[in-house]
Amino acid sequence: MAPVTASLVAEQDRLRTRFPSLSGDQIFLENAGGSQVPKSVPDRMHQFMLEAYVQTGAGYPASALATETFSKAHAFANTLMNGDGIGSTVIQPSCSQAVKHLAESWSYLLNKGNEIVVAQNGHEANIGAWLKLDRFGVKTVWWEVDRDFGDLTLDGLSKVLTDRTRLVVFPHTSNLLGYAIDVAEATRIAHDAGAKVVVDGVAFAPHHAPDVKAWGCDWYVFSWYKVFGPHVAAMFGRHEAWEGLTGPNHVFIPKVAMPYKQTLGCPSYEAMAGLLGTQEYLRFAAGAPKTEGPMSRTEAESASGLFQACERAPLARLLDFLNSKSTVRIVGQPAISAHRVGIVSFVTSKSTPKLVAAVTDSAGIGIKTGHMYSFRLCEALGIDTEQGVIRVSLAHYNTVEEIERLIQILDPIV
Repeated sequence: MAPVTASLVAEQDRLRTRFPSLSGDQIFLENAGGSQVPKSVPDRMHQFMLEAYVQTGAGYPASALATETFSKAHAFANTLMNGDGIGSTVIQPSCSQAVKHLAESWSYLLNKGNEIVVAQNGHEANIGAWLKLDRFGVKTVWWEVDRDFGDLTLDGLSKVLTDRTRLVVFPHTSNLLGYAIDVAEATRIAHDAGAKVVVDGVAFAPHHAPDVKAWGCDWYVFSWYKVFGPHVAAMFGRHEAWEGLTGPNHVFIPKVAMPYKQTLGCPSYEAMAGLLGTQEYLRFAAGAPKTEGPMSRTEAESASGLFQACERAPLARLLDFLNSKSTVRIVGQPAISAHRVGIVSFVTSKSTPKLVAAVTDSAGIGIKTGHMYSFRLCEALGIDTEQGVIRVSLAHYNTVEEIERLIQILDPIV
């Protein structure tokens, strides 16, 4: 098991004090479905709704404050993506909606016979919207997974690209498997074939600060409510990627009016305020002497590095336990590695996922079962889509002691 130093335990304890929900008896091990939020998030939302719950764009003080909150939230999102200077980030209600708008925008650019490569291990949010473009004569080409572990391979991508490929869409890591692909290399391969790239980073962003500058992808999207924030999503796009699209907002709004052109209707301004609470927490995690104010890229990377360090020992302990059981099949790569985030899915011959969850639920441990909207991946791996898998997903605030408690409950079952 990865070593747990006293200093790392102290750091994790320091972070946990910011989460009121962690002070009770409930153990939260379903973080891939939604993380807990630090107190600064609801505090900011509460304050905003009392002081500036008005429309943006007017001249009076409350509206000016709402406008400032909107701008600061988008700037924070772009910095977290490492997109400053190369693109802009749009905040939308959900990843499903963000991808749907993007696909609809692309429908005006695609012609009959064009191809979109879609990863088989994706969340349906980054699959379904693209499949619907078949009504325009656009062909879907599947980037199939390795049948042993469910991973995507770069060779597999190269084999399905043609001179008709216009887009390649895939997850940074599957929300079932927790194993990350080399986005930079996949993007290079796609770009060499003349295609643009859309990456679903929902399962990756809670564990690593995205780096769109290094990866070169055209779009990157994740859910804030899985990254210690309110229930909205963020989609980064490179300047040249957005420029060719007509966004969903009204016809009189120019294409260059970002993020407004890509934002349909009035977004949740109170959620924007909540995002500034997430920024405050990340700066606290990074050890910033003053947590007010904009986050630097260095601070984002520092917080991310601490989060990864906190996750390693609990993840290693969980994998050690599951690998020791002959009745357990880990879905995906069974070993810990630099490419793995804190998501572990498994099935057991001794019980069904739903029965296992019933036991953990009654013990005050929150996990999740099902196909997790990765329906096509479960089909490819021969997993019963009705039952799905048992998923345990960690965040940096989960402790080794919490995993030991889970193991106590699971051991007699598996």
